[in-house]
Amino acid sequence: MFIAGAGWIGGYSRCSWATLGEGTFRGGEGTRPAVGEVGRDETVTEYRVETVVPDEQLAAVVAALRDAHPYEEPAYDVYPRVEA
Repeated sequence: MFIAGAGWIGGYSRCSWATLGEGTFRGGEGTRPAVGEVGRDETVTEYRVETVVPDEQLAAVVAALRDAHPYEEPAYDVYPRVEA
């Protein structure tokens, strides 16, 4: 994601925040879970990673996330950054 343009704040690069937690899911019919089995509740240790992305780099950064992530459907949120 950093190579695609994420993580710049002023003169600093590769800026991010990560927290460790537990993710839960159950794969439905037709899915191919990277961990666990279809139809079974799973709990896995995961990191939530937050970073900033310029608007013009958002599509490339999301594509990089999807390409690198081991899950079929990685979860991510996009929030607008507002200057105070």
